[in-house]
Parts: sequence; structure tokens; C-alpha cells
Amino acid sequence: MTSNAFPLSGGIIAAGLGTRLRADGYRMSKAMVPVGGRPLIAHALDRFRAAGVVSLTIILNEESDDCREWLDRNARDLDLDLIVRSTSSSFASFDIVAKRLAGNPALITTVDSILPVGDFRRFVQSAAAFPKDAIVLGVTPHVEDEKPLRATLDAEGRIHGLGAERGTHVTAGLYWLPADRPTAPGTGFARLRDHLKILADRAPIYGVALPLVYDIDRAQDIEAAERAARAHESIGK
Repeated sequence: MTSNAFPLSGGIIAAGLGTRLRADGYRMSKAMVPVGGRPLIAHALDRFRAAGVVSLTIILNEESDDCREWLDRNARDLDLDLIVRSTSSSFASFDIVAKRLAGNPALITTVDSILPVGDFRRFVQSAAAFPKDAIVLGVTPHVEDEKPLRATLDAEGRIHGLGAERGTHVTAGLYWLPADRPTAPGTGFARLRDHLKILADRAPIYGVALPLVYDIDRAQDIEAAERAARAHESIGK
């Protein structure tokens, strides 16, 4: 599904501790939390496979032995660059992966986003059609996040008001980065959203609207995603 004009590399941010899921009784690493009977990392890998991306950089925290062992058994068909590092913030994890993938367009996702494979493929196709220097975010009108990063899309797909109190959409954990990437001043951002908001003030950022994305942070998010899958057969389709 990737363009013949350039190679596309993929990245998965899976270094979070899953504190809220652990409070809800899940004792495995966040990447191994099951949704629809399969771990989050399995869903993420399937989406990249379906988009034709087989070269992946994955960042895990140092407590994720269960995920490393799972990858050893279940991801032998992929070219994996595994980074094991406990980071101080979501931005730090994103920055490490983005720098590892410098030089080519890159698609980075969080491990805790659940969406249909077909929508993921559509995001890849749509993002590739924007100007070659564009940063593109997956966004959704479906708000399940406790603290969503809101945005408004115009008719051309450009994002306005990223981080505003109100917006037509929220970000969905999918990030398309061009080969030549703009930089934001500073490196010590506490959150990835702070970095994105500064980038949006310096250069156009575009969005691709996706109808249904679940951000898996609590047990109730898993239940909601599984209900949607039973109703619409959306997970892994």
C-alpha cells in the first residue's frame, strides 16, 4: 500500500506504563493488554502489515519483558528495530522513534489506538497525497479520551486550533512525518501534544478524519472497543 516513489518506515510507541489499566486490574505491560482476545501490539502490527509496511521501529519500556518475548515469537516476518528504554514522557518516546526513522517519510502510531485496518490503510493513502513536506495527523470525531487533544479541520484538511478548548475532531494517535521535517524549539516537552501545538504554529499540519478510533487507557475503553467490534466487526477488519 505504500507509494513506489519512496520507502515508508513505521514506528510504534509502546513505552507507556499503562498506569490506569493496572489500576483496573491488568498486570501485563500495556502493549500486551488484550482487546478482542489479542494484545494491543498484535493489532498494531496487523495494521502495518495491511498497509505494506514491514520495517518497524518499536520503543518499549524496560518492564516489558512479556512484549519482547511475544515479538520474538510472533513478528519474525517483520524487520524490527526494537528500542528498550523507559522514557520520561510521551514526547521523549516519540522523539526517539522519529529520529531513528529520519531520512524517509515515516508513519508513527501509539500502541493503544484501536481502529479498523481499512481505516488505517486509508490514512496511509490519504497522508501520502498531501504535499511532500506535510505533517499529517489521524483525527476522529469519536471522543473517548479523558483528555483529548482537540482540532478543527478546514475544507482542505488543514488543522486549525490544535489544542483549543473546542474542536470538530480529536487526535487519534497516528502521525505521518515527511522526510524533511520542521523542528520546534526546545526538546524537553513534558507531553507530545505540547510539541505538536508548537509545530502547528510554525507550519501547516493536516488531518485525515477517521470515523472510529478507541484510545485504550482504561478497562471501560476495552469494553467499548469490543462492543463496537461485535456490532460492526471493526477490530482487525
